[in-house]
Amino acid sequence: MHGRGGDQAARRKGAAAAAGHRGDEAAARRALSDEDAGVRQAALGALVRLGAATLADLGRAFDDPSAAVRRRVAELAWRTGHPRDDLVALVSQHLGDEAEVVEAACFCLGELRPERASEALTNVAQHHRDPLCRESAVAALGAIGDPESLPVILAALDDRPQIRRRAVLALASYEGQEVDAALAEALSDRDWQVRQAAEDLTDERASDG
Repeated sequence: MHGRGGDQAARRKGAAAAAGHRGDEAAARRALSDEDAGVRQAALGALVRLGAATLADLGRAFDDPSAAVRRRVAELAWRTGHPRDDLVALVSQHLGDEAEVVEAACFCLGELRPERASEALTNVAQHHRDPLCRESAVAALGAIGDPESLPVILAALDDRPQIRRRAVLALASYEGQEVDAALAEALSDRDWQVRQAAEDLTDERASDG
């Protein structure tokens, strides 16, 4: 029974995804209320593809009991074309959600690039226990490039290797003596990927200069 149920859910998921390619908004909307989280994710993706996902649709998806659905809407929200401030407010509410949702929400904010980095995003970068969330938050702060976020980026250079590398990449958005000094120090980081990122950015700045 479980296998047949899984097969049926897979077929419904495929149909929901296909609705986005066929232009069948009605079918995609029906699938939003499916009992299977995978089908609901596919339905949401279909509505976004069709340009038909409303702010209300996004809000309901963010309230979904499945973290996978909440993660999916966080991944997609920036592509919907709704006013940036509305999307930033909606997504920022989920920076305290489960880790997989937080990581996607940080990514989304990096794509939306609000004029000022939120306190919640900074808090994720500094204090979240999941390193993937910290890395995603650092990347978002770098994309936003708020000057007030520079201390957070510099502090991330003392975190795990993947986060240090991300912080080096984020420094591309900043200028000044502190940035130059941080890049020079990163050139001798114990992790080769961090060193490579620092070298690439240093070379890029030299060529631009």
